[in-house]
Amino acid sequence: MYNFASIADHNASRYPDKVVLAQGDRRVTNRTFLDRVNALAAGFRDLGIESGDIVAVLLYNHIEFIETVFALNRIGAAFLPLNYRLSPSEWEYILTHSEAAAIVSEREFVAAVNGIAPRRRLLVGAAPLDGWVSYEDLLARHSGASVPVEPVAADHLQRLMYTSGTTARPKGVRITHGNVLFKNLGHIVEFGLTSADTTLVCGPLYHVGGLDLPGLGTLHAGGSLIVLRKFDAREVLDTIEREWPTNVWLAPSMMNALLQLPDTADRDTSSLRFIIGGGEKMPEPLIERILAAFPGTWFSDAYGLTETVSGDTFNDAEHMLAKVGSVGRPVVHTQVRIVDDQGNEVPRGALGEITLSGPKVFAGYWRDPEATARALRDGWFHTGDVGRVDEDGYLYVEDRKKDMIVSGGENIATPEVERVLYEHPDVVEAAVVGIPHERWGEVPKAYVVTKPGSSLDAAGLVEFCRERLAKFKVPAEVHFLDELPRTPSGKVLKRDLRTLPVIA
Repeated sequence: MYNFASIADHNASRYPDKVVLAQGDRRVTNRTFLDRVNALAAGFRDLGIESGDIVAVLLYNHIEFIETVFALNRIGAAFLPLNYRLSPSEWEYILTHSEAAAIVSEREFVAAVNGIAPRRRLLVGAAPLDGWVSYEDLLARHSGASVPVEPVAADHLQRLMYTSGTTARPKGVRITHGNVLFKNLGHIVEFGLTSADTTLVCGPLYHVGGLDLPGLGTLHAGGSLIVLRKFDAREVLDTIEREWPTNVWLAPSMMNALLQLPDTADRDTSSLRFIIGGGEKMPEPLIERILAAFPGTWFSDAYGLTETVSGDTFNDAEHMLAKVGSVGRPVVHTQVRIVDDQGNEVPRGALGEITLSGPKVFAGYWRDPEATARALRDGWFHTGDVGRVDEDGYLYVEDRKKDMIVSGGENIATPEVERVLYEHPDVVEAAVVGIPHERWGEVPKAYVVTKPGSSLDAAGLVEFCRERLAKFKVPAEVHFLDELPRTPSGKVLKRDLRTLPVIA
């Protein structure tokens, strides 16, 4: 049986009294989790949800989010995690485009979604409201229910995830049960996950980083999750000291926030076996700071996309220093190939587009055959990212194709310039984009966030870069910001930076 939800039954039969989910003072054992998932699955059926239906989930991180995933999959339905940072008009587009049959949400979002949500509405953590069914009341009405796990094929929809919307409209990524099972297998093998592992979930569960790196893989191996409602750097450190998780995923912006705290290196983080990076290219100076702040921990920089359920390559513990800057080698059953604009594989070390193949690659975009045909060609997913593979098979992500700067006929990978900017002790964050230039076509422009109280100016930073970069790679302009615009997954929105007004 391919149904992902069957692992709840397996774990309850093997470790019934083990705590599988924790949030604050709340603890849920495998036996209780399975009971609640059964009751919720029966409740969804009572609401008219059937196999093949799609149900939207608009929640902060809660245990109920995980329960909803398992309950919907149990009856053959799929879940649609909604980014809680989007606007109501963006939610409306996704709900309409996905044809969602129902929604699970919480009190904070009720007013915003009342006019756009499907008619079947389930409310978590609040007294009943008009037009909404109480989550706990629904579970109570179906307490003791036993719902068989729906047999599904490998290509059956497990979830529908909408991309961050770096294009005009977000695209719905069709992720199947087969995709999830092979993703879990890849992560279990890569990190040696067992029932002894506990993942701290501090990234948003609506994103593959929070849900899948390695969250669902940890559950698959019989391990546990500790759930934080939202990311807070100090709470993350407090939780690590209190709960002793063995692993955590941190986007670059999250990692940076931890490193800005004055006492990070003094905290007891010895329970962490590994930290997974990723979300965007991690600057090498930031990796070096991570290794200093979390001694003895395997920092595995990673590469992956929503379309592959995340985590396609990981840098192994033996090479996290020798191959610093690399995102490692592909997980089992996943292949990486670097190709030119004609789709031909390039020699080792040469730059080209990163393409991926294997059973964890998505089934296509929801109701968008043209976008699917562009992305999936000849059995390979064309990512739009530029990278290279070294002689040992380690992948280095250089840039997005659309972000590569061409200056006077020379290619400039923006992360190369960003790496140097991050080396300056006063720089907290940096992003580089190309701006038009009459002579050279394009030149680099840097957007920089500095430490509070810093006296660093543009001239000083440009001079710093001149000592470390070829002349044509040195930023022609520097613009200081309070913060960089980012997607919820932590990626810098370079399209937004390009539209900022020029400040003399």
